[in-house]
Amino acid sequence: MARDTVDDVAGSSAEPAAGVLRSALVRWDTALLVVLAAVVVVAGVLVEGFASGRNLQFLLLDVIAIALIALPLTLIVITGEIDLSVASTLGLCSAVMGHLWVAGLPLELVVVLVIGLGAVLGAVNAVFVTKFALPSLAVTIGTLAAYRGLAFVVLGDQAVADFPFRWTDAASSTVADGAVPWAAVITIVLAVVFGVVLHATPFGRSLYAMGNNAEAATFAGIRVARAKFWLFVASGAVAGLAGVYWTLRFASARADNAAGLELAVVAAVLLGGVSIFGGRGTLLGVLLGVLLLGAVRNALQLADVAADTLNVVTGGLLIASVVVPNVATMARARWRRRSRTP
Repeated sequence: MARDTVDDVAGSSAEPAAGVLRSALVRWDTALLVVLAAVVVVAGVLVEGFASGRNLQFLLLDVIAIALIALPLTLIVITGEIDLSVASTLGLCSAVMGHLWVAGLPLELVVVLVIGLGAVLGAVNAVFVTKFALPSLAVTIGTLAAYRGLAFVVLGDQAVADFPFRWTDAASSTVADGAVPWAAVITIVLAVVFGVVLHATPFGRSLYAMGNNAEAATFAGIRVARAKFWLFVASGAVAGLAGVYWTLRFASARADNAAGLELAVVAAVLLGGVSIFGGRGTLLGVLLGVLLLGAVRNALQLADVAADTLNVVTGGLLIASVVVPNVATMARARWRRRSRTP
């Protein structure tokens, strides 16, 4: 299987590592594309309304926030780190956005301030991870709770819903009155930027080196701490942008906005082929993972499947995305040992 090949790349010294890695990952991305196409075809046949343009619009609107947050998170996971505070960052930024709007600030300024707040929240994570050398898992679990608590301090359990119609309408408007939202176009542009950084720059290649062996990367002259610092800042800023989108799309600033969304984001990243241990993955695979997860959830929702079951499906995909590659790698290694035995 293609993903099995990916897991063997790091140990190969005889072949050009970058070329083998790219080839293997492309095949995994192709497999994801085939599965996504199969899900769309089956759902289009069996689930009433799934194939309509209106539903496609809603599906894309639903996955935009996940896709946005997944972009910088992909780079973070490739370095061997994790950021679980992204949904809480989104919620706190949404709460602050509502508070500042009620206070009378122009919305243009509010949007800039909220994205800046997201960057600051990301920098807080970065300081603990890079300056104090604390595990990012522990740090971001802590800030996950802290940022969500601060959101309730800022806004309480109330909701701010009197945002200008032209702003809320723009969050859901489509290109040429079709099925593709303008917000999806913006997300694609950002995805191209992150993709170029990851796959076509020395900085992007250094991220893979960090994920494979951070100590060796340091000895090679890569400034590991600085790179990780700015990745967490970017993660916070993009989560702030996602908070703006979420607030305007639903025309509601609430402290509990996007609660639990971090599960879907992490599931999409890992489902897209990024190794939880770092060093492997592509942004294209992650975007396909986002669409696959979104399509499955959308089809189940149209089929009147309970929300709790949707969470079970998301959790199951998350577990499978971690377990299956490791089981496949073990099976491949065993097969190789047997094939070498006379």
